Amino acid sequence: MTTNPRVGLVVVSHSDMLANGVAELATQMAPDTTVIPVGGTEEGALGTDYNAVVEALTDADAGAGVVVLYDLGSAKMTAEMAVESADDPTRYAVVDAPLVEGAVAAAVSAQGGAALQDVATTAEGASAESPTTTTTTSDRPALHLVQDDAVQTEVKLTNEVGLHARPAALLARTVAELDADVTIRYGTEEANAASVLALMGLSAPGGKSITVTATGKDAAEAVRRIEELAERGFDD
Repeated sequence: MTTNPRVGLVVVSHSDMLANGVAELATQMAPDTTVIPVGGTEEGALGTDYNAVVEALTDADAGAGVVVLYDLGSAKMTAEMAVESADDPTRYAVVDAPLVEGAVAAAVSAQGGAALQDVATTAEGASAESPTTTTTTSDRPALHLVQDDAVQTEVKLTNEVGLHARPAALLARTVAELDADVTIRYGTEEANAASVLALMGLSAPGGKSITVTATGKDAAEAVRRIEELAERGFDD
């Protein structure tokens, strides 16, 4: 069985420690996504290294392209110069995104098999990802049709800390694999289940219940998988 290549990520920072830290966090959220950090100068000082970025672009490209994130303006210039020097610059996208949030969001999107432009768009929209406040507070019976093809159920968070970073990323990756639109509600707030940052923003603690609503061809399967994740404590 052949697996389609995933979009890779390159994190360009003036600081080697910062680049490696962001890459480590993104890889924790999306372990099958290639995230390559490029930080500091060749001499180990603060700054950027054009040649190192060029090499990282090649190393990160498994065939689906590469999204490049940066910390400061001169890092952007270095990244753009490296992309312009490539044989096919269209394979790379330098994105204007918050470094940490953008890298995490992009890595999870790439893990789910999204195309280059979709991963880039996800990174750029990371700063705007937050739960939506709603006024719906009515109790609903477990697992039932809400409207058309929508499926809804209550799921108890059985792990100790609830939807913190890794469980949120695991849930988002699971949803990304399916043909379904899924929302998660906790209290009066809702979040897109495909967004790890929005899920974390719900601050849903362990021991509490969330409302899962899914629509689309794989709606029932999405709900089933989320229930299964909760039953095994999100592998915490």
